[in-house]
Amino acid sequence: MKAKIVVLAVLLGLLLGTGCGPKSGETQPAQTAAQPQGGDSSTGQSAAPVQPAPAPVAEAPKPEPPQPIVVPAGTSLTVKLDQAISSHTAKPGQTFTATTANSISVGGKTAIPAGSTVSGAVLDAKKQGAIKGEAALALGLNSVTVGGKTYSIATSAFMQTVKGKGKRSAVSIGGGTAGGALIGGLAGGGKGAAIGALVGAGAGTAVAVGTGGQNVNLPAEAAVSFKLTSDLTIQPGQ
Repeated sequence: MKAKIVVLAVLLGLLLGTGCGPKSGETQPAQTAAQPQGGDSSTGQSAAPVQPAPAPVAEAPKPEPPQPIVVPAGTSLTVKLDQAISSHTAKPGQTFTATTANSISVGGKTAIPAGSTVSGAVLDAKKQGAIKGEAALALGLNSVTVGGKTYSIATSAFMQTVKGKGKRSAVSIGGGTAGGALIGGLAGGGKGAAIGALVGAGAGTAVAVGTGGQNVNLPAEAAVSFKLTSDLTIQPGQ
């Protein structure tokens, strides 16, 4: 009797176990869901796309700095006097100012603009009767101002002499530049204004000169020409 009860209990247990298990054809759900690719496993959010780095920008080539301009020795420099100068009153060492009458260009570039300020000095001044009846006046330039910068210069000298009864001659001294000499003659055959014509590279530029009382008189605005005896280097503007 007890044996039958035990067998029934075992069969009952088997039946109950089979009824509680999964039915045939059913599958267990996956233990874990697949994680989204490229996302944050902790939040489940997708990561932002990575932007490519911008291409480097090529730098534009820097412009070449302006080069100095060299005005060669022998260049004619014609100036207009700011004040009258007379051999009767002028003294050696006395200074004067003037402005350039025209522009000086080198290689198509303006080195010294017209109207630039120049300064000079009286090299010699003798009134009539000081040397065998001759009056003499010699001038030279020593600086020019361009673009706010003042440059020292060396030039041949302009010299004007007057002999008895208004006879006049003009020569260039200093630097040995005979081509820059001024040769004068009386205008109208009498006293008063005379014209000195440039010969050489500066030909055609007039210099008005008065003999007034047998002295050399250069009025204001008189055009006087010189020649550089050494190179002049003009620095570019800032």
